[in-house]
Amino acid sequence: MAVEAAPERKNEDSARGFAFALAAYLLWGFLPFYMKAVAHISPAEVIAHRIIWSLPVAGAVLVAVGRTADVKAALRTPRILAMAALTAALITVNWGLYVWAIGSGRALDTALGYFINPLLSVLMGAVLLGEKLKPAQMVAIGLAACGVLVLTVEAGTLPWVALALSVSWAFYAFFRKTLPIGPNQGFFLEVLILGLPALGYIIYLQATGQSHFFAGNASDTTLLIGAGIVTAGPLIIYANGAKLLKLSTIGIMQYIAPSMIFIIAVFVFGEPFGPEKMIAFPLIWLALVVYTWSMIRSSRRDAA
Repeated sequence: MAVEAAPERKNEDSARGFAFALAAYLLWGFLPFYMKAVAHISPAEVIAHRIIWSLPVAGAVLVAVGRTADVKAALRTPRILAMAALTAALITVNWGLYVWAIGSGRALDTALGYFINPLLSVLMGAVLLGEKLKPAQMVAIGLAACGVLVLTVEAGTLPWVALALSVSWAFYAFFRKTLPIGPNQGFFLEVLILGLPALGYIIYLQATGQSHFFAGNASDTTLLIGAGIVTAGPLIIYANGAKLLKLSTIGIMQYIAPSMIFIIAVFVFGEPFGPEKMIAFPLIWLALVVYTWSMIRSSRRDAA
């Protein structure tokens, strides 16, 4: 039995798709509050529970939409399993960095990473796929590189957290596109692959007395279980909204979450926003304006 690929996205917007995507981006934007609440728990334990408790959520969605057969077919296809294992490893790295960064008072770095990500994806398309860069895209990438350079010179080191988050997500998205399976099925397959090592690690923590799960603090147990919902929920909502929107609309909406994280980091968490960031962030914002303007123009031209 062949695995059915995700349906091709129509080049039009719908109110339902916009509502889904907006809900997902708002949930991602508020996610730092949740991760701050579990900052006293090791990132590895948080990630393990994100994986384990995502499984029933993702599984329930597949049952509800009647797509469990796709996963069964994928489990019998070594190539799909290998690709899913790769994307699962990349998303685990991304999740781990994000959880650690928020808990370590580096939410601004996560915002920077997700602002850079669209431009890095364009650059990857040029380098890995031979896609031709438009002049506006080259200008945007150049401006973003200047922003990263300012941060590097001032700090004496690359902004590695932001770059690692951006690179891991960009490669995840790149390889995820090659996985011939729908978004909901793909996410379930990824957490299914990660489930066994995650469960093993949770059992190890329990056996050695290092676990925060059922360790006397009910709030920790609740937060760890809820980590699966806050992980799977937005991803599933987004996947079902994105297919009902134009790529240009998604391209603009993707800045909602990092903008919210930026505001939370500066005005709620009180992270320092020094002179170097006052220069670097506007440069990257300008790069995104140029990139988005170019994308909208291209979309309108194609539609015409």
